[in-house]
Amino acid sequence: MTSQAVHTKQKMHPHKFTLWVAIGSMIMMFAGLTSAYIVKRNQAGWQTYEMPIAFWISTALILISSLTVHLSLNAFRVREMARYRWLMLTTLVLGVLFVITQYVGFSAFWDSGNTLQANVSYSFLYVIVGLHALHVAGGIMALLFMVISSYSRAQRNYSAVPVELVSTYWHFVDVLWIYLLVFLEMIR
Repeated sequence: MTSQAVHTKQKMHPHKFTLWVAIGSMIMMFAGLTSAYIVKRNQAGWQTYEMPIAFWISTALILISSLTVHLSLNAFRVREMARYRWLMLTTLVLGVLFVITQYVGFSAFWDSGNTLQANVSYSFLYVIVGLHALHVAGGIMALLFMVISSYSRAQRNYSAVPVELVSTYWHFVDVLWIYLLVFLEMIR
């Protein structure tokens, strides 16, 4: 094999590169927000809060969904398409349940008087977790697309790249949620 052929094999797919650049920028955004949270926390008038139990339930759901998306990628790679479809659909359902439990948690948080206007600490919580929710919504849309395309008879694409992209992104929102939950629980 020539050195040119070896070099060509080691190139990253452009979509994977783009995803990693996007993930890097999201990490920087959340690092900035959590840094601002730490600085603001030391000012007068900061109030602590209790994390709703629904956030812990949603954490279990997103962890399980990370496992199912990983297993779906493995099933796709070995062409177990029925198993792949079932696991991708399961991941989608778990993602939707994550969003529902987040909504339940925020509703309970809001109903207990922790509104945006009540204190800046609550505003930070809403902004940080709300931005995570937007990223989860993007992941759910990607999962929905993958589920629909897996059942489509019009096109059969056996490239693992789209499944790898969705899997990587979903693992990222999972790890990001764990980081945010631990951060907000420890630094409140």
